[in-house]
Amino acid sequence: MVTAELTSIDKLIDVERITFIKSKTRDEVLKEMVNSNEEFLKALLTREAIVSTGIGMGVAIPHAKLESFDDFFISIGIVKETQGIEWDSLDGFPVRLIFMIGGPPDRQEEYLKILSALTTLIRDDTLRGKLTGAMRVHDVVELINQH
Repeated sequence: MVTAELTSIDKLIDVERITFIKSKTRDEVLKEMVNSNEEFLKALLTREAIVSTGIGMGVAIPHAKLESFDDFFISIGIVKETQGIEWDSLDGFPVRLIFMIGGPPDRQEEYLKILSALTTLIRDDTLRGKLTGAMRVHDVVELINQH
């Protein structure tokens, strides 16, 4: 279980949730990353319809909270085969890194701490470059663990 004192996101990332993206559109990427969880996909698409989760710097943070989730998790998607995915990002640039957050709806303070820690992590230009250049899941995990 994630505690309210969470300062590191590495405990929320499972190697099974790291994907080298093959899809070509935002909606296909979301579908690829949710692993057949249609309820989660629908919630993510609904959230994207409100406002894009493309925050800039080549990063998107799609997120949704569902009653069916007991704990928070982060899935990471890395776009390798294209110049990026059009995401209607704040800065207009395509997305190469996707950090998807899922969790329960009744733990808003925890969610905000996770989002804050994740935002701090992705502000690091060097780390973003290394993540987009990673070739193996192990490399991604190691890079995250080092920060």
